[in-house]
Amino acid sequence: MNRMAPPQGSPRGMDGPAIEVANLRRTFGENEAVAGVSFSVSRGEIFGLVGPDGAGKTTILRMLTAVLAPTSGEVRVLGLDAVRDGEAIKDRIGYMSQRFGLYPDLSVDENAAFYADLYGVGRAERDRRMAELLRFSGLAPFRCRRAGNLSGGMKQKLGLCCALIHSPEVLFLDEPTNGVDPVSRRDFWRILYRLLGDGVTILVSTAYLDEAERCSRVALLHEGRVIACSTPEGVKALFPGVLLSIRTPHARRAAGLLREAGLSHVAAYGDRIHAAVGETGEGERIVAEVLTAGGVSFQGVRPAEPSLEDVFMAQVARRGVDAREGGA
Repeated sequence: MNRMAPPQGSPRGMDGPAIEVANLRRTFGENEAVAGVSFSVSRGEIFGLVGPDGAGKTTILRMLTAVLAPTSGEVRVLGLDAVRDGEAIKDRIGYMSQRFGLYPDLSVDENAAFYADLYGVGRAERDRRMAELLRFSGLAPFRCRRAGNLSGGMKQKLGLCCALIHSPEVLFLDEPTNGVDPVSRRDFWRILYRLLGDGVTILVSTAYLDEAERCSRVALLHEGRVIACSTPEGVKALFPGVLLSIRTPHARRAAGLLREAGLSHVAAYGDRIHAAVGETGEGERIVAEVLTAGGVSFQGVRPAEPSLEDVFMAQVARRGVDAREGGA
């Protein structure tokens, strides 16, 4: 699948990172939802918080946007402390939560006007900004349509327009394409790239590892911790060993045989299997011998570039081994 490369944004305003997070923690009773997270986001880049449900993405975003106070640690957005200067931060950012508060009985225009009023945007600026946002999001022909009658993808675009109505410097998006069809997801990311070109800093959370490929840098999250943080290519370089791709009509049985043979990071994807080996030639020989001995037909064994999903699963498995060995 061809992916659009993330453009390089032009930083706006002051120098220094747009977002700085140091040893951020948040507990809910006995549950530690965020466990010592640290990262920074440069101005004018798109940064991805990537992980499955329950990884801590939403909790982190709520602390970054001054909605939720951290248990400990530091958060600075545009140089302001998220605890002490929360209200000042809210005036300069846009935040689109998982359940963004669109009003289904109001039209597209009325929803945008409502959020403009909330942010104190003057009438002349509001009209200019609404026209610009609705045009560039493709919603201009639907200005009079009720939000409740929009498709899922169009609702997400309207939510984005409302979050941008006051021209924020930093935009926070919490799983904005969750449940949206592939075409709408692609269109949504094209809009985000255009915002980058205007110098808007974007932090987006997602459970879709293919979307992480579109970010300038990503932090992979697991159980409230950052397990890798770099560019997508930098994260892929963390994969241990060489990844082999094996095509077979009996993927489940083949995967079981390879695991029994001691190969690591074995995962099935339809009619393909990914498995990690120490080196290419020896690994190809072992795979061929194991599958042939097991009576499993296959069509070629070849090296493949690890995906972010491969790296994520390998890092999670490594952490599990380290935890077991540390507790032994």
